[in-house]
Amino acid sequence: MKAAIIESVGKAVVAEVPDPTPGPRDVVVEVAACGLCGTDLHILQGEFAPTLPVVPGHEFAGQVVGVGKGVTEVSIGDQVAVDPSLYCHECRYCREGHNNLCERWAAIGVTTAGGAAQYAVAPVANCVRLPEHIRTQDAALIEPLSCAVRGYDVLRARLGARVLIYGSGTMGLMMLELAKRTGAASVDVVDLNPDRLATAERLGVSGSGANPDDLDRPRGWDVVIDATGNAAAIQDGLDRVAKAGTFLQFGVADYATRVTIDPYRIYNQEITITGSMAVLHSFERAAELFAAGVLDPDVFISDRLSLAQYPEALSKFAAGEGRKIVVVP
Repeated sequence: MKAAIIESVGKAVVAEVPDPTPGPRDVVVEVAACGLCGTDLHILQGEFAPTLPVVPGHEFAGQVVGVGKGVTEVSIGDQVAVDPSLYCHECRYCREGHNNLCERWAAIGVTTAGGAAQYAVAPVANCVRLPEHIRTQDAALIEPLSCAVRGYDVLRARLGARVLIYGSGTMGLMMLELAKRTGAASVDVVDLNPDRLATAERLGVSGSGANPDDLDRPRGWDVVIDATGNAAAIQDGLDRVAKAGTFLQFGVADYATRVTIDPYRIYNQEITITGSMAVLHSFERAAELFAAGVLDPDVFISDRLSLAQYPEALSKFAAGEGRKIVVVP
């Protein structure tokens, strides 16, 4: 089969690789679409993946075309979305329910071969069957949505919160849509990219701009979410949190990113700084929200490229072009 391969730092190619075979409790999925995200760029930079080469792609959905001898939960022909998370279920964090912090954390498309290929293998426990009305090519959005759902689990969002989101890429837009669903009094979005900001405005925001100073919120925001991973945005966002408010680090920053904090202000104003890491008990809920129409795929997916164009797709994503870019094997 054909697959995208990140061969070494900075180098991605498309080549022939052996077809995957399922273990006793695995399924083989014929990939309908695979999304790109910031994690793929980190892998390209030599971060996250312990060894290269690797077939990337942790956001994917498709049709079951093979099952292991111990699989009864899904059948050949079923359409599924795949949770890429691979946990040991044995370490202290797994035993305490913090599986996403697993000491042996792994993920399909990060540490093992993923969905940027014609076929991918996954444990049956990671597969969520999709209802018939969902276009399987759109269901690659479920994995990033599950990360956004996890973010709101961490926030324990309360009704009437005033929310500020940095970044109107895919993840920022998902956080926007969920903020509206969780009863925010207002949702403001800032982004330096006017094209992306226009999409946020199309989805409905209370205020938008390139600079929070233009949004007339002198006391700050109850909830500030960074969906960029950019040091300048993070630094600015920390200063925009209102008294008793919360800052959520949701965007994936480079390992070397550093910002400064004001410990006295955190103490004196009872500010909470927290983070949200990947998926935790949120994939099935995201699939249900997606099936209920929480996102419009035609708004979120800006580019559908062939698998042969995977290196080009990475370049487009790295340049900040479009919204969600998917490859279609």
